[in-house]
Amino acid sequence: MQRRHVLVVGNGMVGQRFVDRLVAEDESGAFEVTVVGEEPRPAYDRVALSTWFEGRTEADLCLVDPTFVDSERVDYRFGHTVDAIDTEARVATLDDGSSLAFDELVLATGSYPFVPPIPGHDLGGSFVYRTLDDLAAIKSWADADSCTSGLVIGGGLLGLEAANALRALGLDDVHVVEMAPYPMPQQLGEGGGRMLARWVDSLGVQLHCGVAPDHFAADESGAVERLVMSDGTEYRCDLVVFSAGVRPRDQVARASGIDVGERGGVIVDDTLATSAPHVWAIGEVAVHRERVYGLVAPGYEMAAALASRLVGEPLDYSGSDLSTKLKLLGVDVASFGQSNAAGDGVDELVYNDPVNKIFRRLVLDADTGELLGGALVGDVSGYELLTAVTLGQATQPDDLPAYVLPSSVRPPDEGALPDGALLCSCNAVSVGTIRSAVADGNTTVSEIKAATCAGTSCGGCVPGVATLVRNELENLGVEVSNALCEHFDQSRRELFALVRFHRHRTWAEVLDNHGSGRGCEICRPTIASILASLSNGYVLDGDQSSLQDTNDHHLANMQRNGTYSVIPRVPGGEITPDQLIALGQIAKDFDLYVKITGGQRIDLLGAQMHDLPGIWQRVVDAGMESGHAYGKALRTVKSCVGSVWCRYGVQDSVGMAIRLEERYRGLRSPHKLKMGVSGCTRECAEAQSKDVGVIATETGWNLYVAGNGGRSPRHADLFATDLTDDELVQLIDRFLMYYVRTADRLQRTSVWLEALDGGLEHVRDVIVDDSLGICCELDADITLHVDTYECEWKATLADPARLEHFVEFVNAPQEHSTPVWVETRGQRVPA
Repeated sequence: MQRRHVLVVGNGMVGQRFVDRLVAEDESGAFEVTVVGEEPRPAYDRVALSTWFEGRTEADLCLVDPTFVDSERVDYRFGHTVDAIDTEARVATLDDGSSLAFDELVLATGSYPFVPPIPGHDLGGSFVYRTLDDLAAIKSWADADSCTSGLVIGGGLLGLEAANALRALGLDDVHVVEMAPYPMPQQLGEGGGRMLARWVDSLGVQLHCGVAPDHFAADESGAVERLVMSDGTEYRCDLVVFSAGVRPRDQVARASGIDVGERGGVIVDDTLATSAPHVWAIGEVAVHRERVYGLVAPGYEMAAALASRLVGEPLDYSGSDLSTKLKLLGVDVASFGQSNAAGDGVDELVYNDPVNKIFRRLVLDADTGELLGGALVGDVSGYELLTAVTLGQATQPDDLPAYVLPSSVRPPDEGALPDGALLCSCNAVSVGTIRSAVADGNTTVSEIKAATCAGTSCGGCVPGVATLVRNELENLGVEVSNALCEHFDQSRRELFALVRFHRHRTWAEVLDNHGSGRGCEICRPTIASILASLSNGYVLDGDQSSLQDTNDHHLANMQRNGTYSVIPRVPGGEITPDQLIALGQIAKDFDLYVKITGGQRIDLLGAQMHDLPGIWQRVVDAGMESGHAYGKALRTVKSCVGSVWCRYGVQDSVGMAIRLEERYRGLRSPHKLKMGVSGCTRECAEAQSKDVGVIATETGWNLYVAGNGGRSPRHADLFATDLTDDELVQLIDRFLMYYVRTADRLQRTSVWLEALDGGLEHVRDVIVDDSLGICCELDADITLHVDTYECEWKATLADPARLEHFVEFVNAPQEHSTPVWVETRGQRVPA
């Protein structure tokens, strides 16, 4: 069988989605595909483009299955463009002069950034915000010491993301210039736009709306230096990003005689066919019913419809709903239906809370009371159901006026959503798709993400996905068990509450009252952690000793050759010369490998068990204590040098880091905890990748929570701004203690927050507004911890009976194994 050749021009998100769908649906292998992409790399997630500044790599963002690149079915031509299309001969000519014959050609060239013709727009230091190469160029320019201020032209979605990126790059002075009177006017209307402006201002970005630029002025080197407005106002800018909208990339279609719209874009009908036979267009380059869609979700719908049509299952494309929900600078924003409707024919329900920066507007037909649309800022609860109502997919609730209230007053009912409702607007994933994935055996949020792509872009839909999965499992008759293991029917959260209420202090008490059997490798360390969190006692006393895993059992991390590491605490990364000398001498005397850790500590590796007490005695004598690197507890509070030394610092970050580390040291928790304190927005301590991150402002501290690095990095969420020292500490106290109370076993703060009903707003309600009435308890819990803390190694060294624990062979305490070593770069390492 001779395969039909499909040529896809453009390898963006929509083009790649088309390839994925075509290959998946072409079960008979009737098609072979060639993809021509201008960039020198496979398609990547442009929705999550800004996360590249947060540490996500090109590989993390890649959308192309590696097996496709090397397969016989799909031939990728990266770094090339199609310059001409002979629609009669069905031949495309590439920029290198080569030709490709085709049976079907799909234009998926997307759009290009519009740069307003402001005089000076092409000066050095001027960029657009569209590709990974653009971002790399922006970062390179921003890294220069002379670059301290940035300016973005355009206050739309990408413009605000670009402004946030400039802040993340360390620019202290960032401006956004928007010619409309408020940001995102088409999507949010005046009320929503002005509330979003409040959020933007609170995040340290200076927003200028309703203004007109006149020209850019250059410095002596010819690089941009400032923007001069039409009224003579000047804004300094060492770097400029243009994000003033996009235009359809239809040049090759125009040159090839294919019909285009008056305002650009390739005209298509409901089959997505162009004016040329066997030539189709999808995504941002297509004009359908006189509309160009600038969102990825409609492009995905076009890709699915066209793939089905080519494999013989005709599916017309009748247009897309423009409703969308996303996180913008960490702020939840959504719009649906006729979100901006106004005038005599409509009524409106409005909730406007300037203190908590929440705006919710529902637009109703003045005659019928029918819901027409809405805009939500700061709290987007109920979005999925409200959108479904406007699309005729769900019945309008009788208590519709209650839905204008935020989730703290009326939580949404995700279980009532119809199959057609869009739960993930970034990736066009419907409720029905997720229900089908659950029915196919995907029972966790992680599995749903992998199966459907829901929640893999901005992440705003993850709480809704989690709730829907739970509801579906219950509807399918699957018992949704929270049991910790076969020995305990309760979840970790429930066990924590039971142990706290009954004041259990031993494993035997917990097992006798709430469990069965003898325990296992899951419940024993979990109960040990709960007991340690509540009592703060010595973890190897009594029957707790038998509960600990290998590392806690010896108060040290076991290495691959059976030796251990010694990691003293270095609060805030501050260490004295005498302490450094002492550690160096210890390493020499015990022949230990020395390594600086990523958390600003010193790791001494290769200690044998019988040497641990002797090593730690000398560490303690040098004025240091256990770093708890072996436990599920606070590891480090990383800091930059702050205002004491750095000319950019605005607060004493080292002092704050030491205060936090000395307060939370030894706090046992469901998983390890890491913190960071940065003395300015240059963010040298990488605080936004930590469980708790603190960034200095001119007037105090901004608090970020639930970030993490590692295999699945997550950017921390902004929780509060411009806090005093004491306000900051109190919020961290309560955040940590609520996490310790309610998280599952081995659940990082990031995963805990995403799985928590209500997410960040729920946590804010609990620890700021005291909605559960437990803030006094949380404060008391942390006070108990601080008052009773004791370094576990100091406690060990002070008790001869405890020292007897550190022998390798109980029946021959003088004997010990001899590891095999080799020398590498002047130090010994395991052979």
